[in-house]
Amino acid sequence: MASNHQRSNSSLAVSLLDSETLAAWAFLSPSLILLGIFLLFPIAYLFYLSFTTGSFTLAGIKLVGLKNYVRLLASDDFWQVLGNTLYFTLATVIPSLLIPLGLAVLLDRAVAFRGFLRAAYFIPSVTSLVAAGLAFRWLFQTEGPVNAFLENWGIEPIPWLGSTTWAMPVLILLSIWKQIGFNLVTFLAGLQAIPLNRYEAAELDGANDWQQFWYITLPGLRPTLVFATVTTAIFTLRSFEQVYAVTGGGPLNSTNLLVYYIYEQAFGQFDFGYAAAAATVLLLISFVLVYLQLKAWGSES
Repeated sequence: MASNHQRSNSSLAVSLLDSETLAAWAFLSPSLILLGIFLLFPIAYLFYLSFTTGSFTLAGIKLVGLKNYVRLLASDDFWQVLGNTLYFTLATVIPSLLIPLGLAVLLDRAVAFRGFLRAAYFIPSVTSLVAAGLAFRWLFQTEGPVNAFLENWGIEPIPWLGSTTWAMPVLILLSIWKQIGFNLVTFLAGLQAIPLNRYEAAELDGANDWQQFWYITLPGLRPTLVFATVTTAIFTLRSFEQVYAVTGGGPLNSTNLLVYYIYEQAFGQFDFGYAAAAATVLLLISFVLVYLQLKAWGSES
């Protein structure tokens, strides 16, 4: 037994010292070092910071255990912000997937102006989110173009950004507009990877357009849907610029999202430990949400 154990250890050492293995580690080491410095270390430091209070200096940091998480769970503002974030995420992700999916199916069959329309829909994705936010703020101000258009139809002006009911839909509309172009191009790429002979066989069998979409297009787009759903959810959960440029979290905290709340606590109140605890909760929510999406979309039926 001892000799077998020694032989297994020696074979393992030989495999680790193999020239191809050493070459692989040599090529991977720069990426692994960068990954550790810019991803793993910040996450670990964030987790450590969530158990502290004080400033970033070593002399100012004091361990407080779970007090930041207890404060977080006992805060009414945090629960309101968490509810705002979940509402914003669901109301943004679903249309940001359904609208570009429908547009992609239509554009995939269109022949004329396909390139122009694809570029036109993609423009919002390359537009600065802050600039777009300022434009939406101008459009939806009380005396802005949107209310002027409504008045022409005999509808009373709506205080879009001053209403706890209507301010959040403005942010949702901005986020959907921003995300449509990226998902559209993603779905178009996925549609082009589906073999045409499947549709030809379905037509010969008498399948209509809806049956072809349901039984051929959607299953063929499964990997693309997984990618689009995960990236859209991450983009939505980390939303900050929309709130900063359009509403500032108001009115009455009704549009305050979790990332903006973390920013306020860290750089407005200088409560870095509490902000780190909120950021850790956001990280956990992101992991859980991505896991559920991969579980729902990733498994083949």
